[in-house]
Amino acid sequence: MAGGEGTRLRPLTANQPKPMLAMANRPMMEHVIDLVRRHGFDDIVVTVAFMGNAIRNYFGDGAELGVKITYSVEEHPLGTAGSVLNARDQLSERFLVISGDVLTDIDLSALVAFHESRGALATIALKSVDNPLEFGIVIAREDGSIERFLEKPSWGEVFSDTVNTGIYVLEPRVLDFIEQGIATDFSNDVFPALLGAGEPIYAFVGDGYWEDVGTVDAYLRAHRDILNQKVKVNISGFSLRDGVWLGEGAEVDPSARIDGPALIGDNAAIGRGAHLSEYSVVGPNVKIGSEVFVERSVVHERSYLGAGVRLRSTVIGRSSTLRQGARCEEGVVLGEECVVGAHAVVKTGVKIYPFKTVDSGAIVNSSIVWESRGARSLFGPIGVAGLANVDITPELAVRLSMAYASTLGKGAVVSASRDTSKAARVLKRAVMVGCNTVGVNVDDLEVATVPVTRYQVRAGRSQGGVTVTLSPEDPESVLLRFLDAHGLDMDPATQRKVERIYNREDFRRSRAVDIGDIGFPSRVLESYTADLIASIDAASVGDAHFKVVLDYAFGAASFVMPNVLAKLGAEVLALNPYAATALAVGFDRAGRAGEVSELVRASGAHLGVVIDPVGEQLTIVDDTGRVLDDNEALLLFTHLVTTVNKGARLALPVSASRHAQELCADHGAHIVWTKMSTANLLEVAGSAGVDLACDQTGCFAFPRFIPAVDAVAAFVHLVAWLAETGTSLSKIASGLPRVHINHQSVATPWEQKGMVMRTMLESVASEDVVLVDGVKVLEEDGWALIVPDPQEPWTHVWAEGQSDVEARARAHEYTVRIRRVLH
Repeated sequence: MAGGEGTRLRPLTANQPKPMLAMANRPMMEHVIDLVRRHGFDDIVVTVAFMGNAIRNYFGDGAELGVKITYSVEEHPLGTAGSVLNARDQLSERFLVISGDVLTDIDLSALVAFHESRGALATIALKSVDNPLEFGIVIAREDGSIERFLEKPSWGEVFSDTVNTGIYVLEPRVLDFIEQGIATDFSNDVFPALLGAGEPIYAFVGDGYWEDVGTVDAYLRAHRDILNQKVKVNISGFSLRDGVWLGEGAEVDPSARIDGPALIGDNAAIGRGAHLSEYSVVGPNVKIGSEVFVERSVVHERSYLGAGVRLRSTVIGRSSTLRQGARCEEGVVLGEECVVGAHAVVKTGVKIYPFKTVDSGAIVNSSIVWESRGARSLFGPIGVAGLANVDITPELAVRLSMAYASTLGKGAVVSASRDTSKAARVLKRAVMVGCNTVGVNVDDLEVATVPVTRYQVRAGRSQGGVTVTLSPEDPESVLLRFLDAHGLDMDPATQRKVERIYNREDFRRSRAVDIGDIGFPSRVLESYTADLIASIDAASVGDAHFKVVLDYAFGAASFVMPNVLAKLGAEVLALNPYAATALAVGFDRAGRAGEVSELVRASGAHLGVVIDPVGEQLTIVDDTGRVLDDNEALLLFTHLVTTVNKGARLALPVSASRHAQELCADHGAHIVWTKMSTANLLEVAGSAGVDLACDQTGCFAFPRFIPAVDAVAAFVHLVAWLAETGTSLSKIASGLPRVHINHQSVATPWEQKGMVMRTMLESVASEDVVLVDGVKVLEEDGWALIVPDPQEPWTHVWAEGQSDVEARARAHEYTVRIRRVLH
């Protein structure tokens, strides 16, 4: 019998029938089929109702399990007996009735033998339990003949602890006692009728294991009993050691700790320093990050636990994602495809139904059933980002690129590139397939920096571009960036159009003859290098004979820089000068800068630089080996461009140091203030006659060459300016003013962000305020900036002062104001 909905197990059964709920990484019903097959039953009729197709699709005709399975569909609820009567045509001989959603190893052969020896019309299997209140009690005589039934009695009516297991051996004549088309129950209707008619009905008390698995507590308890081997079931995988089972293809980092008993499913991956404590069950294809702690919990298939996640007595539904540092306390249950944001806490006993999202930093005290904040937009600040093979799968990449390419004309050309990682390689192939499918051609740049890709789109024949990279900060995350015909990130209006096509699957369909092609453009790097070198005085750079320490970080810049350096005549000590999948282990910017610093001092180099793996971010080391932070780098470039170009125009984010404004004022330069997003910075840079655009993350753009951040171009302009001024980098850097900026954040529910900003603006209405991005309050010796996060439930506060202490105190003052507004 497999027609039950399992309502008490929701949300685990909100989107799947209870018999399909995984028990030790196999559907419960599969364990039942194993049991009946071991006892000689190989002809099985399955009664299905709720989501019956899920059962039929998984088990099919039963051949793979060594049995024959047919199905009887229950169109409307008929009760336990009515559903069996519905299969009457297939029940012409003695048959066994058993639920498809219990965990048991009762001796069915002994049950049948008992039935035969008594000449019974019906035999009921009983089991002694500690708490019989939730079950039907059966009172039998010494010979096993049944005396009376009590269905879910009160404690005052409990005269026995033997309960009805729902396992019966029946003769076909029992079906005559069931009324056709009427909801009828064996315990309430049929068996009392047999008893009243004086028919031979007996009870068999089994001594095996039996668990109804009707609640989440029972579900976790059943897993403990399986791992303790109190019940005879087939546990998939080989025994790593006593009490620890490891599935086929599973990977466990050597530093991970597994305390038995525990079960790890096929192709699961356990990360560095993770700790699976007692009674942990990890499903197939689950990915567990570093330093994760799991205890007495079940994590279902295809789920992802980010670094530092903590679970205790929790059940995680299929394909759910818990971001870094999330925590689930005892009794928490997550349904299918839930997302719990970074550092969120789900409190004891909370149930979250399928497809819900818990925001980063949130504390959830009550269950989330119907309400949901809604799915986020696919596009983030600079593209579509997410965990590789979790959020961003090849399937998503194909469909998303089909949506993007559908906005272009048939026969259009898109330039595609990637970084050196394996994840980017496979996703770029999926992107190209999607573009070709809707009749768009692809120029495959293979491995290329993001700036080179932008350049090719602008200078070549392309009407757009796609580049796929891993996130340098998180080697588990990947980023798909879609470019317009000018090589810039798509504007929000086009993003919304692509997202509408994606959600509606309204892709253009191309005939076989119209499917797009893949080409490999030649001399892209040569053209890029020629135009870049033409934007500076290369002769003066050559005359300066620079000695440079350069770290390529195993990135795509290793394909670009040799051509550029050949034109500059610089002597270069190169680190990590080749593209490699080592990017997949992460980009340690500070660590690489430290290595470059040591080599600069040892070699007497004029400067050192680190180029990030995607070719956009530059880290600068002066000739004394001092590593410039990003605020210092912004002031350095501001000083140089305004020194060599009187009246220059700069695009700077509103969060830039006040010292940048002072430098520009001293040299007659002009600042165009922008929002803090890179997209807005470059949008302004491309339309306002700007000479330099830079932010506070080590990114620089030179719009007269290409209006996009480019680490290679930043390096080239830096050495050109140093050559023109004839001054050492350390002398310029030491003369720059010190920057004291502090950043703090306040967790802010989405629905309160608008109220927070309105209240903060009202509170500073009498002061000097800038409203380019958020609310910036100008003070005599600094400023404070309050900005709501566009992607996460946070409000950010930046503040500048005359010292680190003053900046921190100013930022704290405004965070306290925000917290008062929230509370």
